[in-house]
Amino acid sequence: MNKVLRIGTRDSQLAVWQATLVQGKLKQNGIASELVYMKSDGDVDLVTPLYEIGVTGIFTKTLDAALLSKRIDLAVHSMKDVPTQLARGIQQAAVLERASYKDLLVFKNKTSDVCDALGIVNGEWTMVNEENKLTTHDSRLTIATSSIRRKAQWLNRYPNHSLENLRGNVNTRLRKVSESNWDGAIFAAAGLERIGLRPENSIELDWMLPAPAQGAIMVVCREDDLETKSVLGSLNDPGTALCTCIERDFLRTLLGGCATPISALAQWKDGYVTFKGHILSVDGKVKIETEFHKPALQCGDLGRKAAEELLAKGADKIVNDIRNA
Repeated sequence: MNKVLRIGTRDSQLAVWQATLVQGKLKQNGIASELVYMKSDGDVDLVTPLYEIGVTGIFTKTLDAALLSKRIDLAVHSMKDVPTQLARGIQQAAVLERASYKDLLVFKNKTSDVCDALGIVNGEWTMVNEENKLTTHDSRLTIATSSIRRKAQWLNRYPNHSLENLRGNVNTRLRKVSESNWDGAIFAAAGLERIGLRPENSIELDWMLPAPAQGAIMVVCREDDLETKSVLGSLNDPGTALCTCIERDFLRTLLGGCATPISALAQWKDGYVTFKGHILSVDGKVKIETEFHKPALQCGDLGRKAAEELLAKGADKIVNDIRNA
């Protein structure tokens, strides 16, 4: 390839880090590129909760438009922000190897006090009963997050807590936490770790199931740009691509988006895929879940089948209630 590829990216520190990672991988393959910075609607409005804005594609549509108008040749996204149905004329060209899929709780107040209130002993989460509620703690903390998924899971485990909205890029959200009277806030581990901003006063939420494709990076290009698609194919990680495809099929079949408390995680090991998925009501009171362990070669429609199982158990009522609300 003789031309210099134009890489579209949001202008936040994390987005630029991800785009620079792709740029570095292309350079290793002898491909020259340059970054083109853009600001999405989700970056401009840092106050309105995502579920009020109408979140599908809020972080991607600006770059989609730039791709289709040929102002850029490819775009780099946090995969969990990408709608399961790509814009017409745009295709997935590569999925990079996944980083941490986990969520983190960043503490605001004295760590030991918050850990005690949450039931964390020596860095380990205490056991919960069969209804996933803590049996020995009755804390009343205030936790911040803009994610409906995180709010629902948190309330399912800690029904007495208060949840506050938290918007902005990673740096802005960390600053808001330090300036607030909240007890803590929830972040994606990959986002903080990639740019070296994970605070010492944080702990992984091992019990919290992630958003579909959380921790993965997707690279897209135009469908008719076969040369760029071929070049980007060398960046694709097959294991991550398979697992995130299963998770996104699960999300798509449930007709969910960022404003729906749907979580999914597929993990590939020794030729087998273990899948866990669930949907919760917004208040965290209702939870419908499923789990599979199958040979990777038999997982082509695993996400769809897992979602259909939940729909048969009543997940459609949760989705309809959220839409009507």
